Amino acid sequence: MTQPGSQLRRAFVSIGTNVNREWYVEVARRELLEAFGEVTFSPVYETGAVGFDGSPFYNLAAGFDTEQSPDALVARFKAMEARHGRKRGGGRFADRTLDLDLLLLGDLVLEAPGVQLPRDEITRHAFVLGPLADIAADVIHPVLNTSIGRLWETFDPGGQWLRRVAV
Repeated sequence: MTQPGSQLRRAFVSIGTNVNREWYVEVARRELLEAFGEVTFSPVYETGAVGFDGSPFYNLAAGFDTEQSPDALVARFKAMEARHGRKRGGGRFADRTLDLDLLLLGDLVLEAPGVQLPRDEITRHAFVLGPLADIAADVIHPVLNTSIGRLWETFDPGGQWLRRVAV
């Protein structure tokens, strides 16, 4: 374990799917609610695939309080992905049924095998930062010391697009 999990922290997770998108958005919502109780979800956005030529994704973010360690959360998310048909090993950029990434866990800053907090995709991808800003605008990025909302306001999408959808 990289960090004892006895402290209650707010976790934020990025959720994405580009295979049977509506189904897997609902699967993710249901399983996170079952696992963590009260969960805040952002709106769902359709976004283009980044890094590969693939079908558009549905992306959203979720926030919940937990005492679990970063390692335990990442293991839970990988097990959830695997249970729902996520294939690994064929290349980093590929179609996926379900992709769950731990973005923030309180103000924890951590770089360990399989865990990076805060996750660097927050500042690189509209499909991560936009939904996160919907539910965590006032949260301060623990490395940049800037609010997530401010990061989104000043974000340069550089050709990335996202469109809010009703799901």
